[in-house]
Amino acid sequence: MKLAIVGAGWAGLAAAVAAAEAGVGVTVFEASRALGGRARALQVQRPDGVPLTLDNGQHILIGAYSQTLALMQRVGNDPAQALLCLPLALPYPDGSGLQTPAWAARWPAPLDALAAIATARGWRWSERLALIRASLGWQATGFVCAPSLTVAALCARLPARVMDELIEPLCVSALNLPARDASAQVFLRVMRDALFGRGFGGWAASSLLLPRTDLCTLFPQAAARWLQTRHAATARIIEGARVLGLHHQGPGWRLSGQRQGEAFDQTFDHVIWATAAGPAAQAMAQTAAHTPDADTADRLRTWAHDAAALDFTAITTVYAWAPGARLAAPMLALRAEPDAHAAPAQFVFDRGQLAPQDPAAQGVLAFVISASEGERDELQARVLQQAARQLGLGGLQPIQTVVEKRATFACTAGLRRPAQAIAPGLWAAGDYVDGPYPATLEGAVRSGLAAVARVF
Repeated sequence: MKLAIVGAGWAGLAAAVAAAEAGVGVTVFEASRALGGRARALQVQRPDGVPLTLDNGQHILIGAYSQTLALMQRVGNDPAQALLCLPLALPYPDGSGLQTPAWAARWPAPLDALAAIATARGWRWSERLALIRASLGWQATGFVCAPSLTVAALCARLPARVMDELIEPLCVSALNLPARDASAQVFLRVMRDALFGRGFGGWAASSLLLPRTDLCTLFPQAAARWLQTRHAATARIIEGARVLGLHHQGPGWRLSGQRQGEAFDQTFDHVIWATAAGPAAQAMAQTAAHTPDADTADRLRTWAHDAAALDFTAITTVYAWAPGARLAAPMLALRAEPDAHAAPAQFVFDRGQLAPQDPAAQGVLAFVISASEGERDELQARVLQQAARQLGLGGLQPIQTVVEKRATFACTAGLRRPAQAIAPGLWAAGDYVDGPYPATLEGAVRSGLAAVARVF
């Protein structure tokens, strides 16, 4: 059996690893010369000229991301070495906010989260009890709700402080949408796994896992090496190969395209399409236009319509540097201000603490603006002013500001996501494909693994 995977992002590479383990001949086509898709490394320079490896966006994982962590381990990347594990915490620069006490860090779920809630600095006991009651209520209902419900409606009875300091930051970081728009159904699934689920290895499900390396090193490069060394006879990744045509041919599919100016044309038994939603929708619509079988063409058009109908939200990461700049913790939450435009970033990460062995990372901070709006230069200027006010860091110099305008699909209430099955022998993989998770690395990995399971 021959399997083609179009796209070498996290979903495509997860599918490639699973297919290779199943003994299937697999070929991965990647149009660019960089692996990882929207979670990849960038080569830049600090203002003082020191070369530096960053990412096209600051990512965070949690201990409940069992499929991603297990896959990293399978391809030879030890999660305990590659990730900094922190107990559940959303501290603010003044030390207030939700933080799991050291004495409760190894308690089983949900006791660790309950301890963090019970000891949250600056919270009244009535606010703590309200959140505990809500969490236990969600558990009692099996973490399910009406698909049309928003997070704001789900949490309407929670105190304002709980909403401002916990629910809104969690919602915007997990779903990249404010609570008033985000799907409560998907939010509850994340809460279920994070607060009441089982973590990977010895980690708590609610643990925050911050990458110590760039995102390419974290999984894509390790997966490529694993495929090359363990399955060189049956698996290969072709970089710089742009698939321009997809044709239904008998029980299989024919892919045509170009690589380094040379045409290629190959036939496969199954295809997993693992590109971003926009290019995938365009490819399926074009394929439908020249597919003679009416039923297959109709399936292709329906899938393309669902994928094209998705809305997307942006994430902006502002990287800045100053000699000796250091935060009180590797990650801090930043407060909203009366003028929301004046304080766009919700979180800041200390890259120097994440990679203490890397001299180039010292003094480098990453400010994350979820659901961002506005122009790059304007956002960058506002973030640097926010850093001066809230962190007392007035001497930061910008390194690079990365705006991913289509970073995540808008995980709104009642959203219809494209199905995994497109047509006979043709499958979709990506964080936007129908599944339990929002647009996260775990969602992408699970989608890739599920596609291979559907194929076989």
